[in-house]
Amino acid sequence: MKLTVSTWNINSVRLRIDQVERFLSERRPDILCLQETKCPNDKLPLKELQAFGYPFVVHIGQKGYNGVAILSRFPFSETSVMEMCGRQDARHIAVTLGQAKAATGITIHNFYVPAGGDIPDPEINEKFRHKLDFLAEMRAWGAKMKPTSGPAILVGDLNVAPLENDVWSHKQLLDVVSHTPVETTALEELRQEAGWIDAMRHLRPEPEKIFSWWSYRSPDWAAANKGRRLDHIWVSDALKGGLRAIDVTRDTRGWERPSDHAPVTMELEL
Repeated sequence: MKLTVSTWNINSVRLRIDQVERFLSERRPDILCLQETKCPNDKLPLKELQAFGYPFVVHIGQKGYNGVAILSRFPFSETSVMEMCGRQDARHIAVTLGQAKAATGITIHNFYVPAGGDIPDPEINEKFRHKLDFLAEMRAWGAKMKPTSGPAILVGDLNVAPLENDVWSHKQLLDVVSHTPVETTALEELRQEAGWIDAMRHLRPEPEKIFSWWSYRSPDWAAANKGRRLDHIWVSDALKGGLRAIDVTRDTRGWERPSDHAPVTMELEL
């Protein structure tokens, strides 16, 4: 059995519902994890999402900000959410697949890590402090709950480009939020300590440059290609041997009124 999982910061699911439909019709992943849905639960376009061929949908959201959702062809045996940093700000949701043959029992965690603002100094920028606290809490969660002890997948907009070739210019971005040493070290330490495998870099190691985000501020994003790899898919060791393919659907960044993120899709053989 093959299992395909996509992750996408959609930057408003209601505004870009047509793009969600187009992506799902073209790529047909089994699971789509969305971040930054920007709507409360009662405003989620549930019927439309289900009509795209994904009858099983879970979502935690709030008005105008954040929000995470998981769309699936397969039913869930469990769902859960974590309130990170003592805030009810809709940045995590998880499901365990049920009645999906070989995929039964796989747990999927969908995270939306805070962006961190513009100034990489926790003493003067509360948003950056929140980001570092969030990463520290993810690290503590990994140590305590041991999420990789069974078959598990972690996806999301983690808002950190951890490696030198995850950004267009390592040297020029060392003091730019998302690629500062304190962030990249924090993300890599929490990943390694918990036993997660970075699926993208397992299959497509450095020095290949890989990006999933391009700023709206760039007048010609495609030509400049000043991107960053902020969107990630990690797997537990139990799934490592099944990794077959992973890619970024870069074309979506060129669609009309796009998200500044592009979907990342992984294929597993189970």
